[in-house]
Amino acid sequence: MAASPTNPYSEAGVDTAAGDLAVELMKSSVRATHGPEVLGGVGGFAGLFDASALRDFRRPLLATSTDGVGTKVAIAQAIDKHDTIGQDLVGMVVDDIVVVGAKPLFMTDYIACGKVFPQRIADIVRGIAEACTATGTALIGGETAEHPGLLGPRDYDVAGAATGVVEADGILGADRVQDGDVVIAVESSGLHSNGYSLVRHIVTNAGIGYGDNAADFGKTWGEALLEPTRLYTLPLLRLIEQLGGGVHSLSHVTGGGIAANLARVLPQGSWAEVDRSTWSPSPVFRVLSDIAGSTLESAEGTWNLGIGFLAIIAADKKDAAIAALAAEGMPAWQVGTVGLGARPSGEFEQGAKGVDGGAVRLVGAYADGAK
Repeated sequence: MAASPTNPYSEAGVDTAAGDLAVELMKSSVRATHGPEVLGGVGGFAGLFDASALRDFRRPLLATSTDGVGTKVAIAQAIDKHDTIGQDLVGMVVDDIVVVGAKPLFMTDYIACGKVFPQRIADIVRGIAEACTATGTALIGGETAEHPGLLGPRDYDVAGAATGVVEADGILGADRVQDGDVVIAVESSGLHSNGYSLVRHIVTNAGIGYGDNAADFGKTWGEALLEPTRLYTLPLLRLIEQLGGGVHSLSHVTGGGIAANLARVLPQGSWAEVDRSTWSPSPVFRVLSDIAGSTLESAEGTWNLGIGFLAIIAADKKDAAIAALAAEGMPAWQVGTVGLGARPSGEFEQGAKGVDGGAVRLVGAYADGAK
């Protein structure tokens, strides 16, 4: 009897059937993000979005952003928990779009893995889809690529890109910032998705396993470190509308920390001092710093230390902004003021990520307890 024909692609380590099953498992989650502007179904070569939705804009400008989750995925893989990584991805990508005042329209994702485990891929995409729904973003396409030999069987990485729209005369940025504007901090949910190479270095050097109980957090280390990124998009868009021009600039506190990211959205010649005494970094930052034998100040260029977003607000709108964010379940508080005159002596951070913006430094000592 002749031998059954073999599939050379399967012999090379690629399981197309598993990929097809993963698509079937994720279909309902993806479709839930679609409004009438999305054309076609799941699985096409390209996603389609009806651009006639932009006709009501006088001069629409498209905003786009792309990012990944970084080495946080290694912790998800270590404890086999994949349902929150998708929210981290959306937070990193879509919340960058709102910085310019843009409303997100649609997003695509890309998952590269060593081997397709359909339920795991579906968990990741479900997290992406749920976060897209929470930010008003349609998930209109994506790709799962199996890379045997390049990635280990249980390894994967995720990335995504999103597009949004803003009126040309509604763009937020450094050119709107005025002398005396107030800098408001919006609380983070924890580490978000930055600085995980340092986190993993600290945990590994301390001999801690991600499945070990973390007494300070009432859960395992892996669960604590996978706390998903807070999503700011819709609350900030509502704040922009509510304050009617009172929001001048926004900063998403991601890689580089507080000072560098704030400096990027301030005008040249301006300066701001961020007062550490106005908040207490959440326990995860303190515990990791204690284990490492380092100070919170030494991590200021790596972690967000409890601030996920910064908003530069007209001084007379400060109280309204803080109250509006609190009503959205997002604690916010003033951390500083923008100056356009001569700045105090001493060292400031300036010129972050290729932007020759304002000058920023953190001053004082962190509060010991709750804000």
